[in-house]
Amino acid sequence: MFIHLGGEKIIRAVELVAIFDLSIEKNSKISKQFVAHAMKTKKIEVIGEEESKSLVVTAYKVYYSPISSATLNKRASQLQVN
Repeated sequence: MFIHLGGEKIIRAVELVAIFDLSIEKNSKISKQFVAHAMKTKKIEVIGEEESKSLVVTAYKVYYSPISSATLNKRASQLQVN
């Protein structure tokens, strides 16, 4: 199964680790360190030109998605039901 993250980016559902609201980046020291490390190792990808609303962590990369975390969580949970 696949999850559409916005723009033209689609990932395999089995790669998904977590979906966070972008506010976590501002409110958590650990998440700031995590994102800084991902940037340092060039494992960050910004999807599209729109303002990012969520942070999607996969097994291989971290994505800034223009789709809200609530919408992405719904998409991911629908895959688990099927």
